[in-house]
Amino acid sequence: MQPRTDLEPVLLVDQRDGWTKLTLNRPERLNSFNEAMHRALAAALDEAGADERCRAVLLTGAGRGFCAGQDLGDRVGGDEPPDLGATIEAFYNPLVRRLRALRKPVVCAVNGVAAGAGANIAFACDIVLAARSAKFIQAFAKIGLVPDSGGTFFLPRLVGPARARGLALLAEPLPAESAEAWGLIWRAVDDDALLAEAERLTAHLATQPTQGLSLIKQALDASEDNSLDEQLDLERDFQRRAGRTPDYREGVSAFMAKRAPRFSGRDS
Repeated sequence: MQPRTDLEPVLLVDQRDGWTKLTLNRPERLNSFNEAMHRALAAALDEAGADERCRAVLLTGAGRGFCAGQDLGDRVGGDEPPDLGATIEAFYNPLVRRLRALRKPVVCAVNGVAAGAGANIAFACDIVLAARSAKFIQAFAKIGLVPDSGGTFFLPRLVGPARARGLALLAEPLPAESAEAWGLIWRAVDDDALLAEAERLTAHLATQPTQGLSLIKQALDASEDNSLDEQLDLERDFQRRAGRTPDYREGVSAFMAKRAPRFSGRDS
């Protein structure tokens, strides 16, 4: 691999027809996060969220890994121990919140190792595809840390408390096919088919009723804390909003006419 230069962007932004592909681009460091990559990704997600032409986002990594979490090289040196909480507050927590709050689907294509915060950032996305050779590692325990970037939130909800504790305490690699079997990700895909499948899926989501998909995301997130009665009321309110969108009218018209729908993604 050729050494990178300071002129190479740490994030590649590829705007497609109706969707945006974001590629973490520090392959020589397994796309581990530094401050520059955090800032670039935050800006790109904000731009995608504000762009009405962008109706879905694909997040992936360059080279042989998706993301190895924090670049520990940035933490070496100095007489005083680093304030890791400040780093989480400034960068990782806002990133997870951005991904969850984005009012359009986010697909993650895990093309190799996803370790530490890199794994949990993938789990914050809506649909996760992984290459069969990929592995997910809660690496925190190996260096005396606690899973962050939502790890202690997502893991027990996705795989249950017993598996969550095993993953977090033992820090053993979990192969992609096991992650699929456990319900941690949507699907494991042959390595050479991963990117094409992820792009196909993202392009498909970009043609769907964006406002309805946004409400689905919000409803599923709210269900984590709501009682059944609260969730039933939320479904009623969201269905009222969805039923007033142009895409609902288009969906019904297409169904009655036995034709493919042409969704606009607009809310009015």
